[in-house]
Amino acid sequence: MWKFTKYEIINHTINSPSDVPTQTRLSQEISKQMKALGFQFVGPVIIYSYLQAIGVINDHEMTCSFKNII
Repeated sequence: MWKFTKYEIINHTINSPSDVPTQTRLSQEISKQMKALGFQFVGPVIIYSYLQAIGVINDHEMTCSFKNII
């Protein structure tokens, strides 16, 4: 997964929970590629959540004490 971001963490500016996207062009691209490889149940929303979970995307709110730890 990291190769898609050139091994860089994506830090979004999140001020409230409503600012968190459910998918991005990146998650759509990864989803499309995984489906082409035969994976199932890998839509862009699931991929976006996965990227958050593994730390590729940092969607902590700006006021969160964990925002700058990652």
